[in-house]
Amino acid sequence: PAILDVLKQHGVKATFFMIGKDSSYNAITKRVHDEGHTVAIHSNTHNYRYIYQSVDTYFKDLYELRARLKTITGEDANIIRFPGGSSNTVSKFQPGIMSTLTTEVMRRGFHYFDWNIDSGDTGRIGSDAIVKNVTSSLGNESTYVVLMHDYAANQQTADALDRIITYGKQNGYQFDRITAGTKPIHHGVNN
Repeated sequence: PAILDVLKQHGVKATFFMIGKDSSYNAITKRVHDEGHTVAIHSNTHNYRYIYQSVDTYFKDLYELRARLKTITGEDANIIRFPGGSSNTVSKFQPGIMSTLTTEVMRRGFHYFDWNIDSGDTGRIGSDAIVKNVTSSLGNESTYVVLMHDYAANQQTADALDRIITYGKQNGYQFDRITAGTKPIHHGVNN
């Protein structure tokens, strides 16, 4: 909610790649949708060993979350982010799975996105470091996708977000949510 409050205060739309393992967040998911942000798919279980054991288990996980999100938003989500990104090596126990999945998700009508700026907010760093990680990585690319995390104990991201948006606006950057028409940001696939 703190992140949604900052976004609302600045009139900025964002994309939330959802994890489905906890239905207590259904009200927040509805708020994300109702406030005009993109509700996207990350993973139902976020269990790498399960998700990446086969194409079938990956899509079982994806479609379970997609169905749940549809009951909340009334819409089919078609934007995804692979757990670990498309360049992950956590799937190396299943050789070639990411090469297959990156092609198969698009064949099935999904659009996957990676990131080209990592805020570093999953580590034990403060909001000043998050702001620096993001703002020092900006340049003249036409599209940036910034990786941030909104889990409950991550107050440092909520604290940094106001300053990141303010900096971006003061320096001519525009903010928007990801849609199917957004220029894709893809990593090089390592598996």
